[in-house]
Amino acid sequence: MSYKTKKFLSYYKPYKGMLFTDLFCAMIAASITLLFPLITRYITGEILLQETINIPLIYQLGIFMVALVIVEFFCNYYVTYQGHVMGTYMERDIRNELFEHYQKLSFSFYDEQKTGQLMTRLTSDIFSLTELYHHGPEDIVISLIKFVGAFVILSSINLKLTLIVFAFIPVMAGFALYYNRKMKTAFKRNKQRIGDINARIEDNLSGIRVVKSFANEEHEMDKFMNENSNFVSSKRNSYQCMARYHSGLGIFTSLITVAVIFFGALFISKDAITTPDLIAFVLYITNLIDPVKKLINFTEQFQEGATGFERFLEILNIEPDIKDKDNAIELKDVKGHIQFHDVSFRYNENTDYILKDINLDVLPSQYIALVGSSGVGKTTICSLLPRFYEVTKGDITIDGTSIADIKQKSLRDHIGIVQQDVYLFAGTIMDNIRYGSYDASDEDVIEAAKKANAHEFIMNLPEGYDTDCGQRGVKLSGGQKQRLSIARVFLKNPPILIFDEATSALDNESEFVVQQSLESLAKNRTTFVIAHRLSTIKNAERICVLGENGIEEEGTHDDLLAYNGQYAHLYQMQFKQ
Repeated sequence: MSYKTKKFLSYYKPYKGMLFTDLFCAMIAASITLLFPLITRYITGEILLQETINIPLIYQLGIFMVALVIVEFFCNYYVTYQGHVMGTYMERDIRNELFEHYQKLSFSFYDEQKTGQLMTRLTSDIFSLTELYHHGPEDIVISLIKFVGAFVILSSINLKLTLIVFAFIPVMAGFALYYNRKMKTAFKRNKQRIGDINARIEDNLSGIRVVKSFANEEHEMDKFMNENSNFVSSKRNSYQCMARYHSGLGIFTSLITVAVIFFGALFISKDAITTPDLIAFVLYITNLIDPVKKLINFTEQFQEGATGFERFLEILNIEPDIKDKDNAIELKDVKGHIQFHDVSFRYNENTDYILKDINLDVLPSQYIALVGSSGVGKTTICSLLPRFYEVTKGDITIDGTSIADIKQKSLRDHIGIVQQDVYLFAGTIMDNIRYGSYDASDEDVIEAAKKANAHEFIMNLPEGYDTDCGQRGVKLSGGQKQRLSIARVFLKNPPILIFDEATSALDNESEFVVQQSLESLAKNRTTFVIAHRLSTIKNAERICVLGENGIEEEGTHDDLLAYNGQYAHLYQMQFKQ
């Protein structure tokens, strides 16, 4: 059994009881449908041909058939209701597993992916699996019972007519197999196209303010219509395959009916079959066509579900670039002594090194600023410390322990990051600050907000801490959002801090307030500051100037101005502005 098959079947394991009950009910319902033509044949061929018709027996058979109908109703009810519930449970489990896997994948994966495509794999791709997981086994069981049952019963009535009817089956199977392959390709293309549409929507809505500011609505509409047209074209091709498939199988089922009537009439003329037998044959046509319809539905579901499952496995089989070692340790009693030992980094083998042979020794509670022109690797250095990316060469240690030997969660629990682009989640201000520590009380959250100089503006909002932030904090100013992000880190209370151009996008007034909050937060913590505005780091204990050759200058603000090198040049450029 292949890995893919084992993985597919593994999701049934927690719901074996529901599955077996579902299949049992499906078997009972299918078996009942096989009984009605036999009862009809018995009534028309035996009871009604007697000189004295046995009316009580007809009543008894009527009651028996009504009882069968009631049993069939409850079986079909269970199959339809509980079977779908089982499929939904399995869909939930798969979606949980995929979402959990998303959380494990590193930044390098998301650098190459479109959010809309990832959302499609998490929603519509997995939704198609629900119907397959539910209907797949029962459709196969019902079809087998009806096919085998009909063949056995019809063979006992008239073997020649039965063989004529079933001679169509292999041809139908070959026809279905051919179009199954074509539909699988078409359905996979559909999923890719809808993923492209989702990616376009996500990109547009996330940047709607930029779109409107440049008055590019028509341009965005053209791009969306292009993606939508590609989807329509893809859908048209898949519908063409489906139309040929349905029409072809419809012809086969009609030909079966024609064959039964034609050859049945010939056999009656030769006394090879009776009229009640022919009636039974005609009634059993339904029992043959119904499994064919189920197989049609199953093959469509299978192609949709198999395509979705393949796309699910494509992501699941992507291993995270960064993994904890088997013997990884928890970080404890952190003093904050951080060292970079000959650290080099590049994104992959096809790109140039962004950092080369970086050596840096940062003492506990030291406030160090990283400056330099764009693209020299300032942010990259700070992304390597929490292992958002793995160093290509060299090593980084905290208090003498390599970060590669520390569990990622433990490492990141001890690092607080304040970024330029603040992301606030949908919800209240209280919820967003509490993101720094879910176990924090309301009082702890308020205290963190006070330390971040955020309490006053929060209390002036209509609902205070219960005010909704809006999507990505759209209802708040840049300075307000930044202070909330600082409050988060206060609540987290980590011994190591990273400020990634945290004030570069703010106006002077907001910058002053936020800078005060940052300096308060940095007390007694090892702090890395990536600064664009050099005026904000004048008081830094240590400033490292990064260039193409790594750290090219190092010292205090006054030392570097006196050196009259790259830092002095950058400072003078900003001062002139």
